[in-house]
Parts: sequence; C-alpha cells; structure tokens
Amino acid sequence: MSKRVVIYTIPGLCPLCDDARRVLDQVCPGYREVDIRSDRALLRAYRNEIPVIEIDGTTRWIGRVDANDLRNALNSTS
Repeated sequence: MSKRVVIYTIPGLCPLCDDARRVLDQVCPGYREVDIRSDRALLRAYRNEIPVIEIDGTTRWIGRVDANDLRNALNSTS
C-alpha cells in the first residue's frame, strides 16, 4: 500500500524546501506539493516552519529531511 506524501512549501523562496524536494524526488517521486501561499490558514500555520512533510496526513518533518529516515517512515506499517 502506498503512502500519501505531501510537502508544504513556498516554491522558489525556500532553500530547505529545495533540499527536501530533492530527497522526495529520490525516495518517493509521487509526492504532492502544496504552496502554502494558496491558503491563508496554511500560510499562518507554516510560514516560519517550511518545509513541512506529511505522510498519510501526519506531520513527520519540519525543516530538513533525511533520505534514510524518509525511506524508513515510508516502509513502516504504522
């Protein structure tokens, strides 16, 4: 069963987001990207914390993400 992965970001304005996107491209290329500027509530919630990465609706990372940790999270059954 595949997991839903979402990254909340501001494209082009966040070097940590660029790094996270490279890891996601490598580990789970089917992720969804959400520009937090598209929703005021997301912008308020995540403005100073991007990138935020969710797996199946649960926030798993804020900021830097490690490829091995991401693989482990995607392979876990919980």
